[in-house]
Amino acid sequence: MNISIRLASEKTRHGILKPTSNPPVIFTPGEKIREEVGFMRGHGTYASKGSLKATVAGVEQNINKLVTISPLRCRYNGEIGDVVVGRVTELIHKRWKIEINSRLDAVLLLTSIQLPGGELRRRGMEDEQSMRSYLSEGDLISAEVHSMFADGSLSLHMRSLKYGKLEQGVLVKVQSNLIKRSKNHFHNLSAGVSVILGNNGYVWIEPTNDKKKDGGSMDVDLQQVVEIGDRQIISRVRNIILALSYYKMLIYDTSIQYALEESTKYTVADLLTAEACYDVANLTRHRLQAMDE
Repeated sequence: MNISIRLASEKTRHGILKPTSNPPVIFTPGEKIREEVGFMRGHGTYASKGSLKATVAGVEQNINKLVTISPLRCRYNGEIGDVVVGRVTELIHKRWKIEINSRLDAVLLLTSIQLPGGELRRRGMEDEQSMRSYLSEGDLISAEVHSMFADGSLSLHMRSLKYGKLEQGVLVKVQSNLIKRSKNHFHNLSAGVSVILGNNGYVWIEPTNDKKKDGGSMDVDLQQVVEIGDRQIISRVRNIILALSYYKMLIYDTSIQYALEESTKYTVADLLTAEACYDVANLTRHRLQAMDE
């Protein structure tokens, strides 16, 4: 068994990446944000003695005269059109309960999935009895937020071919506010793996499959053997995503690709060390800043 031993003097300081611009001001609960006169109170704020104060720890965001505090860490609050990755937790009358890192479980109705074969018809008693053969407890899925209920829970749908039951891969959990919102959350990386960047903070990594689904979004092979090379690349991508998350960097296709390129000098196991994570994240940040200039 090999044991890696490092001297304290050789260790890299890896606390926080130093920003090149002025860092944002972080307000703590109860701290005064600004005078109330001329401004409206938004989420994360309250009025007290003519001033607006913060109710959560976060960064101020202004929309015209509306003052809000965006919390540094919070549960996922979904929006219609969001791409999410979730796990089936329960099967009840004509619906599945899906855990999506939110305050409440989401709901996936039987009418909101595409039946195997892409058949379009009304769901009957036979479909209801076969629900567990489509999705059962513990299955992972990708879906889209279709609507919101009055209690704040979300309704999902999987009517598009790009959504469905997930096959062999790895699930990575990060803060939902670190996932950059974009038009496309499905990406094929140059290394030969694909990622689904769920707006809810769940990232799915799997080998790139060139075979297009033909309507059978529920028909997947969970016994398929993943080659050792694919497993190593998946592990590498997992480790660099966790490194980006640790240093509070936005996670999207470009940042992952840059981090993947900067990580080639390290082994997959080395990417578990603090020094390698700091180095990869720091180099990635510099490349992203150079691209924006």
